[in-house]
Amino acid sequence: MIDPKVFFDELEARGVGLYAGVPDSLLSSFCAYVDDTAPDGRHIIAANEGNAVAIALGHHLATGKVSVVYMQNSGLGNAVNPLASLADSEVYSTPVLLIIGWRGEPGVPDEPQHVKQGRITPGQLDLLEVPWFEVTAETDPADVVGLAFDRISATNAPVALLVRKDAFGKYKSRRAPVVLSEMGREEALGHILDLTRSDDLVVSTTGKTSREVFELRARRGESQRDFLTVGGMGHTSSIALGVAIGNPERRVVCIDGDGSMLMHLGSVPVNGSLRPRNLVHVLLNNAAHESVGGQPTVADRVDLGKIALASGYAGYHVANSPDELGVAWRAAEASAGPMLVEVRVKAGARADLGRPTSSPLQNKRAFMAHAGVTETDR
Repeated sequence: MIDPKVFFDELEARGVGLYAGVPDSLLSSFCAYVDDTAPDGRHIIAANEGNAVAIALGHHLATGKVSVVYMQNSGLGNAVNPLASLADSEVYSTPVLLIIGWRGEPGVPDEPQHVKQGRITPGQLDLLEVPWFEVTAETDPADVVGLAFDRISATNAPVALLVRKDAFGKYKSRRAPVVLSEMGREEALGHILDLTRSDDLVVSTTGKTSREVFELRARRGESQRDFLTVGGMGHTSSIALGVAIGNPERRVVCIDGDGSMLMHLGSVPVNGSLRPRNLVHVLLNNAAHESVGGQPTVADRVDLGKIALASGYAGYHVANSPDELGVAWRAAEASAGPMLVEVRVKAGARADLGRPTSSPLQNKRAFMAHAGVTETDR
């Protein structure tokens, strides 16, 4: 396996100016090493992958240097526009090294949402005309980084390294986690499910949150009726908005995460402007990208309540404990929405946390049945 330090040193030796991106589980050790090692101001955990490409462009304009932008391959969707319309050699010709975790690589078992993305990732890069090189556990860091920078020098445009599973050796971050609350996320989710009504339509965010919701339902002997957003990070509240508009007689409970909300924060003023009275937007805030290594977000330094209220939400309530959650929930229930209920939790999850045993299509059909949608309605 590749030592993250050796890989980082190879990048530094070639004068990388900035590191920016969105954490990925396959890159977690590399990202943690960069976060621990890069000097202040040279590592930015971006809101989304396109944001990171734009930051890299700006830094190049100011310094002439090459930046590294890291992401999971699912984040290529967010990055396509700035890669094609800004960084491309036919536009602003920006030298950027993309380091991409290859989830769903053909022949490697993975979760359903990663399978197609993994299959089409090389084709996406080819379509974007971004040269790419594979990185495996056997890859020599000096060789592959050298090849990438030679190509960057020749094209003055983006080049990608596609990182396969288990390419990097283990490295654990030395950063102390932010502790916003002593309440665990799974504990908070249990209380939230207690507070919801049986006819509520629940939409939960990607990552460990939906996995915990699935297991909690099974443990409680309740039917699997929630929409588990297993992919599409950042789009949970938009899905919930569509549900709320489509079924205004039922309450819709959106269970979101801080990294997800920040990734596409523009959805918040859209939610607020439409003012769906039946939407309760629950934000589980642990100030971390929990599902891909626990790297920090900026959610501990942002007044999310003020953002929601300024965006047209009818109310905001915050909870740091089970008792406060009950108070906040009752306050949110007392008025028409949209309401934001921020639930502050600590990072961490059970080591034996499983994954949904139903397929995404089965999950979709169960949710629609709970919503009262029949075959003739589809």
